[in-house]
Amino acid sequence: MSSPLPTIGDWATFEELTEIQDALIPSVLGRAANAPHYAESWRRGCNQPRTLEDFRALPPTSKSDLATSYPFELLAVPRAELDSYFESSGSSGAPTPAYYCASDWQDLTDRFARKTFGITGSDVVFVRSPYALGMAAHLVARTAQSAGATAIAGDNRSSLMPFTRVVRVLRELDVTLTWSNPTDCLLWAATAAAAGLDPKVDFPSLRALFVGGEPLSPARRQRISGIWGVPVIDEYGCSELGSLAGRCEADRLHLWADRVKGEVLDQATGQIRRDGEGELVLTPLHLRAMPLVRYNVEDLVRLSYEDCACGWKLPIIEVLGRSAQGYPVKGRAVTQLDVEQVVFSLPPELGVMFWRSRAELDQLVVQVESSASPALVAGKLLSGIREHLGVPSSVDVVPEGTLVPSELLLDPAQSRKPRSLYGPGESWDDAVVFGRGRAA
Repeated sequence: MSSPLPTIGDWATFEELTEIQDALIPSVLGRAANAPHYAESWRRGCNQPRTLEDFRALPPTSKSDLATSYPFELLAVPRAELDSYFESSGSSGAPTPAYYCASDWQDLTDRFARKTFGITGSDVVFVRSPYALGMAAHLVARTAQSAGATAIAGDNRSSLMPFTRVVRVLRELDVTLTWSNPTDCLLWAATAAAAGLDPKVDFPSLRALFVGGEPLSPARRQRISGIWGVPVIDEYGCSELGSLAGRCEADRLHLWADRVKGEVLDQATGQIRRDGEGELVLTPLHLRAMPLVRYNVEDLVRLSYEDCACGWKLPIIEVLGRSAQGYPVKGRAVTQLDVEQVVFSLPPELGVMFWRSRAELDQLVVQVESSASPALVAGKLLSGIREHLGVPSSVDVVPEGTLVPSELLLDPAQSRKPRSLYGPGESWDDAVVFGRGRAA
């Protein structure tokens, strides 16, 4: 019988939090030893780690370890105990497995529910992330249902849920909370506006937008919140471990360190430290099916143990992006978050929502949509890039609808079922994909 899961407030100091973590490490190592990957790796080392000191000497588990352990070399319980299996391919394209048994889900849903805008039984939660082999959608839906809320399976990257249908569901089903990536929130707003709706006015039931799955700068989060008129609550997690951090009332992101031990890997020295800046290394303290040990998620973070106005004695985490995401421009590494922060720091009245950029060796090339004066938008953006990034740049301002055409946002045809029989004058060119019923 597993011990009760800790809850925020069970410890009063960071030292007590560390004691909770350290006391659980031996049992984590014991569970991990049942996984073929660790059993074989530690057998080669001629010494199975059992103590906290043994743990501190272990190298990180890498994403490539997960890929080479596909599908079940990291499974630490009998196959009959598996409740769910997921995969993430990431940028490499190689499948990395993630699996959970029934008892793991109490920890998973409890962590996701730790939000300043909690999920209640009266909520209607629209879940907009892929259900096919992805973990996030199932996590959000299970958390909502465990709270007694209504969960709506919106899915993503699906021909059955075009943006027009999303907007209809949000409005007509009185959705109160949503889960999606941040970009989706902007696309919904553009679709609503193209349909003659005001995101701030015509969705009165909406009370918050939960977002995750991609980097999010403070400026873009503020802009999305301004467009919809509701708070935007960002989530940090991964398929292999579930929710890892959430935002407190003081607007800071905290690592759930009572459930997942966090460390940082210094890329220059190879040393693993308790805090500081580096690649995030995580050890889940309560998961049974896949008890990863010092798993390097390859995200650059800054981890600090400092008091927060919210009162949570949990480390503060700043997610800086993936270690390989920057591109050199005139000798300076430029990341997507860097450019995004500058773009969304433009005055809201300029209406910039969609943009793209390319990092050349000698300059940063940026293109943005706006209905405002091109000279005004370009001037402000060039100034912002020069001030905050310090690299040469060129800016092209294009009319709204150039990067994200409104006809694509408003096209409901993707949600139609395939057809094999067509009438006179109808084009059957799309018969094997989706029948659009176009006139010939």
